[in-house]
Amino acid sequence: MSGFLPDEPRAEVRVSPNFGPRRDMLGPDMIVLHYTGMATGAGAEAWLCDPASEVSSHYLVHENGHIVQMVRESDRAWHAGKGSWFGRTDINSCSVGIEIVNPGHSLGYRDFPGRQIDAVIDLCRGIARRHSIAAERVLAHSDVAPGRKIDPGEKFPWKALFEAGIGHFVPAAPVRRGAALEVGAVGAEVEALQSMLALYGYGVEISGIFDRRTEIVVEAFQRHFRPRKVDGVADGSTLRTLQRLLASVRP
Repeated sequence: MSGFLPDEPRAEVRVSPNFGPRRDMLGPDMIVLHYTGMATGAGAEAWLCDPASEVSSHYLVHENGHIVQMVRESDRAWHAGKGSWFGRTDINSCSVGIEIVNPGHSLGYRDFPGRQIDAVIDLCRGIARRHSIAAERVLAHSDVAPGRKIDPGEKFPWKALFEAGIGHFVPAAPVRRGAALEVGAVGAEVEALQSMLALYGYGVEISGIFDRRTEIVVEAFQRHFRPRKVDGVADGSTLRTLQRLLASVRP
């Protein structure tokens, strides 16, 4: 069953019934990357096309690099769930979702094969070109839903995507011993940290209090941009990496 012509020429079409119109006349201005978190790619593909699941994504990328499109880019797939970015909470209406086959943390999380990442890069390149998506708006599911989601996780090769012209990346500052901000800290330094996270797009309240929510958001930031150590503690490495990242955002 075809159903529609694919937006991505390489893609096979398998229509999911789980979609609707984008709300508020929004078009996609971000790409959200996920892992499937299921035992097999075939199982994930079937689930995303099952009306009982009430979930979908625009694309699924199998481990061998095969791409399946399930929802047209012009439509709203149900992939992101509850989340936010720059205060916008209907992530599904403003994004293209890509599910990447990987069993995830609960089923034997493993490295992403090179053929799969090559396919993800090509797919993202086409989506970004079609919708003029900025590099810093190629995001992880964990970025837009901190704490609720941790995919595609710390093994995802963001550097490889960046080197191919996809996404935003800076080399992480080295992890060293020293002073750090963590749960219970209060004051101007915490407020500055929260302000920088919010300025990049993360959903965090600027309160000057390092609460559990701030810890969760720091973990999400680390998982994407400083994956060597994901602990929710804003050490010097985390702060310097965040500062570098903000300084490198294109005007």
